[in-house]
Amino acid sequence: MSMLIDFGAPVKFGTHHFFVEIPPGPHDAVSIFEDFGFEGDVNQREKTEHRALVARELWTAIRDEARRDFNLRLKEKKHKPGTWNAGKTKLDRFLGKELCVLAWAAEHASPEECPILCQKWLALRPEERWWLYAKTAAEASKADQGQRGWRKALYCALSDATGITLRTKAKPKIREKDKPTAAPEGNSLFDFIEKGEI
Repeated sequence: MSMLIDFGAPVKFGTHHFFVEIPPGPHDAVSIFEDFGFEGDVNQREKTEHRALVARELWTAIRDEARRDFNLRLKEKKHKPGTWNAGKTKLDRFLGKELCVLAWAAEHASPEECPILCQKWLALRPEERWWLYAKTAAEASKADQGQRGWRKALYCALSDATGITLRTKAKPKIREKDKPTAAPEGNSLFDFIEKGEI
């Protein structure tokens, strides 16, 4: 009997894992949670953090690529494949972190941009996804912090950037005396080389 369920999550109660909650309504947003379990202390209260809230149309656009990627890796380890079901679907804690990276990038995207996000996410090694999760979670790990730096940065990094507008907030002023002047004729580096002075 396998000791893992869904996408590689441990069966044992109170272990660290992630889970996705998919409401039965076809238009309701999908949530991703991190469940820290009891962290070795059965007397401690279980701690859960809401990591992402993804619009249903965006979830629909990213879920299949994530499922395929996770199942290929589970198959390599000789584990049963997982599937997204209405209700709660559990994930191994590392796969959960990777899913958050994709979901956090998608939260700023349009459905049309999601295939690009998925392809760039698939091109990352698991270790790179874990690093991106750690950097992002250190600053903006909760579902309602999507407007903070690293959360936006994931979208910029994984999208084709066509919808991104960067504005210069303060244009630098150059004083007349600081403006570059043209080098006098005959004083270029090549002139000195030709004259044998260098």
